[in-house]
Amino acid sequence: MSATNVAIDAEDVARRFDTTWVLRGINLRLDAGEVVGLLGANGTGKSTLLRIVATLLRPHAGRVTVFGHDIVGAADEVRSVVGYMAHAPGLYGDLTARENLRFAASMLDRDAREADDALARVGLTVAANETVRTFSSGMQRRLAIARLLLGRPRLLLLDEPYSNLDTDGIALMNSVIEERVAEGAAALVVVHELGPAAPVLDRTETLVDGRIVDPGTSDENTVISLVANDR
Repeated sequence: MSATNVAIDAEDVARRFDTTWVLRGINLRLDAGEVVGLLGANGTGKSTLLRIVATLLRPHAGRVTVFGHDIVGAADEVRSVVGYMAHAPGLYGDLTARENLRFAASMLDRDAREADDALARVGLTVAANETVRTFSSGMQRRLAIARLLLGRPRLLLLDEPYSNLDTDGIALMNSVIEERVAEGAAALVVVHELGPAAPVLDRTETLVDGRIVDPGTSDENTVISLVANDR
């Protein structure tokens, strides 16, 4: 497979905060068309790894490329193909849903009309002119999904994307992932439990103390233990 079809190639990635190493020697490859779940207890470095791939943090050691672009030397190229959804929606509470998306569309150089299409896709047309601070957590998550759609990313980096979503919202999130992957994208999904993401995952990786354990496998007992200890 050519390098351009390798969505993420991470080699010996390490990151510390002050003197504490959060990631230690991470090696991870994700190809176009793959959906990988990233599991682990709180504090194991899952969100940190996503932020590094999204160019929001620099690694202190190692190297990461996204579709052949180095995250440090070619950060702008990486950002142009990445769609990052943080655990917190990061919306403008005093703007309406439509204003939030039209602003995002302008930043992405998209037609403003695409904002309305995205609102319809996530079932928020009736709330388009309501301020986001009045939205429930589930509605805010749906709006974050709509914003993600605007960028048509080749790589989805999703941090707990199922939080606060009901059954219909979970189905929506999975259909968005499937649509993007069908068009050649890839997705790295931080999940607290396998259930909601199970239908779309090709494999899982598990972080323990900043390291990936048993790469490429799904050790069900390890995952269950991690989730149980994190509650």
